[in-house]
This record gives sequence, structure tokens and C-alpha cells, in this order.
Amino acid sequence: MSINPVYSTTATATGGRDGQVNVDDGALELGLASPKEMGGSGKGNNPEQLFAAGYAACYIGAMKFATTQDKSLKSVPADTTVEATVGIGPRDDGGFGLKVDLKVTMPGLSGEEAKAIADAGHKICPYSNAVDGNVDVSTTVA
Repeated sequence: MSINPVYSTTATATGGRDGQVNVDDGALELGLASPKEMGGSGKGNNPEQLFAAGYAACYIGAMKFATTQDKSLKSVPADTTVEATVGIGPRDDGGFGLKVDLKVTMPGLSGEEAKAIADAGHKICPYSNAVDGNVDVSTTVA
């Protein structure tokens, strides 16, 4: 698969889960800390939080874009929310893996209308495409 990026950014991490991360333009600098559940202090952000935030925001954008490509879809309401829950844990075959639960809320739309948009968003969202077949993703439309 060939991709011609229209935007790229670079993030640099030092110290791993208990270090820091920043992006090349200086717009984001975060102290990192492992969550208490993984033996850390919990006094900082962690990669799973960053992934959850990125996926949730990007998925809303993908759903909005989907409605511009398929006129049979209703517009995405301005107060749409996506709650992304990212879990990390050991894999049966070794190493660690992720699990993602997405909860989509589109006030004012029927369940059927919202589900059609959510399904279309997954086909477009780069996060959904990146994890497809590698990460268990469940989507609930509320």
C-alpha cells in the first residue's frame, strides 16, 4: 500500500513510559508515567491515554468526512462524542497487546443512522485502518 502523506509530524520520547515526549514543533510536551495499575506512579500521561485521545478525535473527523462522500448519510451532529477506552495487557502468545472500545454518541440521530455513519467512519479512519486485524476494536453506538 502506498501513501502520499499530506501532513507529517515527529514525536521524540526519552525515558520510555517514565520519561517525556515532545513533538517537533513544540506544540506538545508531556511528562510520562506508567499507570499505577502497571506499577508506576500514575503522575503523568501514558501512551494508552495518548492513543485513546488521538483515536477518538480522528474517528470523529473520519465520520464527518464519510458524510461528505456518501450523501445518503445524515450529517454528524456538532455535539457528537466518541469515548475511546484503550486497554493494555499481556497477549496469550507473548508480549503485550491493546484492546479498544469506542462509544459513539450522536444526539438527534436514530440508532440506525448513527450506526451507518460509524461504520463508514471505520473505513476511512487511519487509526481504524492501522489496527484492523491487529487490535480488538468494539464500537457501540449509543
